[in-house]
Amino acid sequence: MVRSVKPAGDERTPDGAAQAETGPPREQLMSTSTDERADAVVLLVEGEIDGLTAPRLRAAIDAAFERLNGRVLVLDLTQVEFLGSAGLRALLDSAAEAMRLDGYQPLRVVVDENRPVVRPIEIVGLDNVLALYDSVSDALAA
Repeated sequence: MVRSVKPAGDERTPDGAAQAETGPPREQLMSTSTDERADAVVLLVEGEIDGLTAPRLRAAIDAAFERLNGRVLVLDLTQVEFLGSAGLRALLDSAAEAMRLDGYQPLRVVVDENRPVVRPIEIVGLDNVLALYDSVSDALAA
């Protein structure tokens, strides 16, 4: 007996109406925005950082590094809902890159006691590598 299976994107709602949602597009899983200030570049990250979105995070951080011109980079993760191992690796690589830049300034990361972010950072020991802050203003004042 041969059975035909519809692809997930072809499914309909139980009443047969519109197509069932299969999840948000990749772009909606994580977004970044940049706040250019006189003394810093603040990169706000929202959503989930996992294997799919970590390369985009790394690209956003690299782009921010190119615009520093002697300013510090503050990475605001207070709106992140999930931080997976690929995201942790992106943070570690970015911290290492910050150390190689002229006029070294540590990567300042704002976590605001956000458990989905703080817990993985503490478990792998990145809290010993990253400069963690509770707010953007604290990170800027450091």
